[in-house]
Amino acid sequence: MLDLLTPAQQDPILSLSIAFREDPRTEKMDLGIGVYKDSQGITPIMQAVKAAQQQLAETQTTKSYVGLAGSEVFNQSMVDLLLKGTDGYSRCAAVQTPGASGALRMLADLMYLAKPITTVWITNPSYVNHKPVMEAAGLTVKYYPYFDMTTKQVDGEAMLAALSKAGPDDVVLLHGCCHNPTGADIRHEHWEAINELAQKNGFTPFVDIAYQGFGSGIEEDAAGLRLLADSVEEMLIATSCSKSFGLYRERTGAAIVIGKNKEEAMNAKGRILQLARATYTMPPDHGAAIVQTILTDDALTTQWREELNTMRNRIVSLREGLSSALSARTGDNRYDFIKSHKGMFSVLGLSVEQVAKLRDEFGIYAVGDSRINIAGLTEARIDYLADALITISE
Repeated sequence: MLDLLTPAQQDPILSLSIAFREDPRTEKMDLGIGVYKDSQGITPIMQAVKAAQQQLAETQTTKSYVGLAGSEVFNQSMVDLLLKGTDGYSRCAAVQTPGASGALRMLADLMYLAKPITTVWITNPSYVNHKPVMEAAGLTVKYYPYFDMTTKQVDGEAMLAALSKAGPDDVVLLHGCCHNPTGADIRHEHWEAINELAQKNGFTPFVDIAYQGFGSGIEEDAAGLRLLADSVEEMLIATSCSKSFGLYRERTGAAIVIGKNKEEAMNAKGRILQLARATYTMPPDHGAAIVQTILTDDALTTQWREELNTMRNRIVSLREGLSSALSARTGDNRYDFIKSHKGMFSVLGLSVEQVAKLRDEFGIYAVGDSRINIAGLTEARIDYLADALITISE
């Protein structure tokens, strides 16, 4: 049987990490995989997370099963963080999942179960895992215009024109903040227009929010999502704690459904649990236990928010530093878009050949679409990156 299998295609992002580790050059730089690194190039454990882990070590009495839905305290904490104060808050249900990718798959399976003819509209470009996850669940995927490669900003007019054609059999997948891979976020007026289109045309919004707090702030980054939750009858949400809590390897996320009423949402939750039972059964507990410990403790919540603010402000500083370094070398403002983008990533608009030159000649690893992880940059390497970008662009 196994001899019938053809080799798997390498993941375009995770394969970079392997190549980077095997690269012997001391000047190499990993700007591929999306993890935050401090000024020493280390992905740190947040102090609030360390304190929560210590509490758990001292108070946790068992490693028995938690349940199909994971921790309900964690689930409620995530709902509070995203939806408290919205109309959708009283008519939603949440399930803990193995990361946001687990949430994407559970919600994709739910969509297929409810309506197999569903078409999921995703941004062009989009997170590399969106299309394969939706298609693996049996759904049809369609792209809608999003990023203008010339301006390096959202093409709002083209996006809204395309979404005006989405209807009741469609789900529109939106990035809640810090668009991956481009870094270009839709503005408030775009959210308002999408909200109006969803109610007029009947499509279901699906918000993937994996970087809350990395863009403009915890509340600000959820503003578009909350606008929709206040207005639409049905909505799907995938959320992650990988970035905001630095819990990458703990695989901590949640799938949230908003229904016309609480009963409808709970019915959907029951079907998600049925789907989960047939796949991973129960999500890992440790990361969720850390998050709920933080979010149910006022002092730890305050500490976490302060640390997250510091991380976000440093990313903003890195963006400004790189943009300024490039402007000083070019004598123009062609790289100003870097400081206007939000979150970890920016797409630079380089060709595949230029990305390859960055790697081969300078040891700088970026994704093939020229996405770089600003949050993986250190202050000491800004000039090296700027010099390399100028050289390969000549």
